[in-house]
Amino acid sequence: MSADIGPAIELRGAGKTFTTPSGGPHTAVRGLDLTIGQGEFVAVVGPTGCGKSTTLTLVSGLEEPTEGEVLVFGRPVRGVGDKVGFVFQQDATFPWRTVLSNVMAGPRFRGVPKTEARQKARAWLERVGLGAFEDRYPHQLSGGQRKRVALAATFVNDPEILLMDEPFSALDVQTRALMSDELLELWGGTRASVVFVTHDLEESIALADKVVVMTAGPATVKRVYDIDLPRPRKVEEVRLEPRFVEIYREIWESLGEEVRITRERGAADVA
Repeated sequence: MSADIGPAIELRGAGKTFTTPSGGPHTAVRGLDLTIGQGEFVAVVGPTGCGKSTTLTLVSGLEEPTEGEVLVFGRPVRGVGDKVGFVFQQDATFPWRTVLSNVMAGPRFRGVPKTEARQKARAWLERVGLGAFEDRYPHQLSGGQRKRVALAATFVNDPEILLMDEPFSALDVQTRALMSDELLELWGGTRASVVFVTHDLEESIALADKVVVMTAGPATVKRVYDIDLPRPRKVEEVRLEPRFVEIYREIWESLGEEVRITRERGAADVA
């Protein structure tokens, strides 16, 4: 973890405008002001297509802002940094590599000697319950197992910033809950700063320290909610707490308004 006690991530008036195939401008996000502390788990929710994923790409350095600035540990983002890990919605494993080779890939790319990289990869595979599967290929695994490979392949690089773009959306309900608990346990051992994008408001409340509600696109931050549920948490258990229900109702009142705006715009476009 960085020795600096300042924020891990800062977005200051950040915005991103893309050029459409027809040559016109499309503003995905605008005027983003958001501060994420070191070791915080922050979930981002908002209507479909509002720019949540674009926010992650700005923090990661995959995209540059067209206005404002993005800072990681007090420094402007200039390309993809080695302190950042990214878990995508789709599987990001190499299909021709074994599970062990997939998890070793990051350390090897960063110059870690092969023997050390193998040791670190095996340790993380044990932590995610896949120690007996190191010689399998991704197509031989279940969806939940492939997500565990993705988590191991990310955490093995010791990220100080972890960006997650709807990582569990393709999983069934039971597996999704198990993976959420797995994530909380792994994160608790590293205390990386997490930005977790999801469409699932229940998931965001169960996981996060703060939930950020984005407006209908072009998105900006509408409101940030502190989640005062105690840790450690078990996702299925915390959802039964009366306080969880109170928080859900409060946030949905704000989020639901933005969802309705998005739907009305879509209906108008069709008409």
